[in-house]
Amino acid sequence: MSYYKFKPPKQLRKASFCSCIFRSREKQNFIRIQMDKINEKRLHFQKDKSKQIVREKGLDGRCGTHPRKVVVGEGGLEPPNSFEDRFTVCCNCHYATPPCTKNTISFSKRAAKIHSFLENTSGCGVFFLNFAACNMNLAMKYNFDKIVNRVDSNCVKYDLRAAVFGNKNVLPMWVADMDFETPDFVRNAVMQRALHPIYGYHFKDEAYFQSIIHWLERRHQWQVKQEWLSFTPGVVCGFNVAVMALTQEGDEVIIQTPVYPPFHHAATGHGRKLVCNPLKVGAKGYEMDFELLEHQAETAKMLILCNPHNSVGRAWRYDELLLLGEICQKHNLIVISDEIHCDLVLPGYKHTPFASLSDELAQRTVTFHAASKTFNLAGLATSTAIISNPELRTVFNTYLHALEADLGNIFGKVATQTAMNEGDDWLKQLLDYVQGNVDYVSDFLRINLPKIKFFKPEATYMMWLDFSAYGFDETETWRKLTQEAQLDFNRGSDFGVNGTNHFRINLACPRATVMEAMRRLKKTF
Repeated sequence: MSYYKFKPPKQLRKASFCSCIFRSREKQNFIRIQMDKINEKRLHFQKDKSKQIVREKGLDGRCGTHPRKVVVGEGGLEPPNSFEDRFTVCCNCHYATPPCTKNTISFSKRAAKIHSFLENTSGCGVFFLNFAACNMNLAMKYNFDKIVNRVDSNCVKYDLRAAVFGNKNVLPMWVADMDFETPDFVRNAVMQRALHPIYGYHFKDEAYFQSIIHWLERRHQWQVKQEWLSFTPGVVCGFNVAVMALTQEGDEVIIQTPVYPPFHHAATGHGRKLVCNPLKVGAKGYEMDFELLEHQAETAKMLILCNPHNSVGRAWRYDELLLLGEICQKHNLIVISDEIHCDLVLPGYKHTPFASLSDELAQRTVTFHAASKTFNLAGLATSTAIISNPELRTVFNTYLHALEADLGNIFGKVATQTAMNEGDDWLKQLLDYVQGNVDYVSDFLRINLPKIKFFKPEATYMMWLDFSAYGFDETETWRKLTQEAQLDFNRGSDFGVNGTNHFRINLACPRATVMEAMRRLKKTF
């Protein structure tokens, strides 16, 4: 992929554009510049008397795939039908599609000059503007504002609303999958494979495993070997197999509540004794109770770690995981580390793979990773177990093979490999968009519903909301949410006793959906 620096024609320089970055799809007489110089560029726009155009910093100069297209909106709006739409931006609700007619900034005169230039070039032009009122980036390649109709697609999140909530009209924000389109490059790869007329038995080749290895090293600085990797048909299936293979009936299995309900079932469903190590609520968020864990670990066989944590959204720090590891090492615990949300750590935070802490801890750890949450591929039931200890790996794989659960499906393999190889840019824009949703909900609740307590998540696309201050029991809060507000969130009691009267809300959806949910919540509470 080549980048070019282009000096605009005179009429554009008069329009206060000092520089433009182009990626050309045809051979043009532009001057090629090095990639490492792109981030150092600052595209300055002179302050106009009425337009309040200011400079944008930290731009990478990347554009979309469609020629002569300028996409408006932080999440990227639908391609406009006319060039006038491209340069009309709402100061208040700039995430809407199309922008509303109130409080807009119009660039009609300059837009005409820009439009004339774009229509006469075969390249793809990208202009970065930072509006004082909107602080928007017009270079977003992917459209997370697009609303996709998922009804009648056998979708759990939408098509089971009546069965689960007794109300088919609730706004679904419960199941932890995204309402965003699976990336186009992943869909294209799957469709290309689907063109082959036979869907027979297949195997995972070296390219598949190398895509995962390179992803983990690139994203998390974790170096793993190919022989450590085993296919599993989903992370939940994987850690259930690990519990059955690596513990015996009656063994104690520790989980840290409030946590994803399948953690509970992985112990109780196989005759193991469930031991809950409740997280503590600190001044800045949830924390591990190491003192209690030290005592519980004396008789336990296994700990199932949620890293990052679903539901409270913690991206566990290095020092926290290290202290946890010391306890597990001291008491000889096997650690199952569910890291399915590791790629969904929000800006400003970092994921630390538990097995990367030390070779000693890696020898007692089974890590599970998948592209399913990150790229909306849950329906393809594809994940990876990472086990460096050959003894644990042999026992796990033997059990997995006995269940005939180690084959998977053709399309899960293709989708995962493509996502791992090509998904970095898409993921960056996804995380920025989800952070925008988190910020919107946080500000809205603080201003309009201060009784709802929460900590901003550090990872995942969920928020954990505490409704206890309203004085209702969970049943009544649930009724008000589902019947009056017509919202469906996950009930906190399903995550553990200390989750009672808390609700988990899924923010991996277009901002219009988030805004509507907040409107309903305010009206009801």
